[in-house]
Amino acid sequence: MTPDLSKGAAWLKGKIIPIAEATIGVTDWGLTHSDVAYDVVPVVNGAFFRLDAYLDRFAASMQALRMDPGLTRAEIAQALHDMVAASGLTDAYCAMVAARGTPLIPGSRDPRDCGNHFYAWCVPYIHVIKPETLDEGASLWIARHTRRIPADSVNPRAKNYHWGDFTQGLFEAKDNGFETVVLLDHQGNLTEGPGFNIFLVEGGTVTTPDTGVLEGISRRTALEICAGMGLETRVEPVPASRLDSADEVFLTSSGGGVLPITKVGQRIYGNGKPGPVATKARETYWHWTTLPEHRTEIADTG
Repeated sequence: MTPDLSKGAAWLKGKIIPIAEATIGVTDWGLTHSDVAYDVVPVVNGAFFRLDAYLDRFAASMQALRMDPGLTRAEIAQALHDMVAASGLTDAYCAMVAARGTPLIPGSRDPRDCGNHFYAWCVPYIHVIKPETLDEGASLWIARHTRRIPADSVNPRAKNYHWGDFTQGLFEAKDNGFETVVLLDHQGNLTEGPGFNIFLVEGGTVTTPDTGVLEGISRRTALEICAGMGLETRVEPVPASRLDSADEVFLTSSGGGVLPITKVGQRIYGNGKPGPVATKARETYWHWTTLPEHRTEIADTG
């Protein structure tokens, strides 16, 4: 009997299985130490969006974390194609993962003794904030009690599973009735949130933080879109105080593209409705997902 992969699929040790059956060992450092490099590429209407950029960043993250799962870039891409094609999903959230693995020498605490390995999984497309919430007006909390892990402790440019700070921030946001959270660094500058970057619109300028952040592919896309709209784009330190004078705020994520925000703390933007820059950038993002130069059609492996 053909397994039902419609709720998600996983590629594990060369086999494609239902995501509910995918497991890793309980002593794998990917689990016990959150020692993982990963990336997530969106699948939109039957094609990967900007796949090469996501593969580039995944390779850079593995190099930064000194991981080698023993697969070439082409083999990783093929695994993603095979898995998504088998799932039948045409809109998906597709993750590629390199885990540190279990020490090949029992009891070793030397990360060089671990056998790194690759796996992947996909599920129906995930929105960081639901589209209907964005249309009605989405809210953002600036964490007061948790700061972003410093970059000299955990490199934010190597996409990883260290979410302890984000999780505490999310509890704070949810407890206060907000959709999601952005963390500050120890200098009081905006960094990022769980799975997204933040942008401020100030007149004809769009700015996003440069420190304590993953250099998001959706962030890159938004910068390119805004430049094409004739706006000045800046990547620089952004003190949280600039939220008080900003005209608009939006987020960017592989889980939803451009996400307009209408409330940050007690500050309301645009009378509670998405602003014109974020609205146009959001529409343009989804248009870009239809352009051949950004699409890698899912290969039919049937």
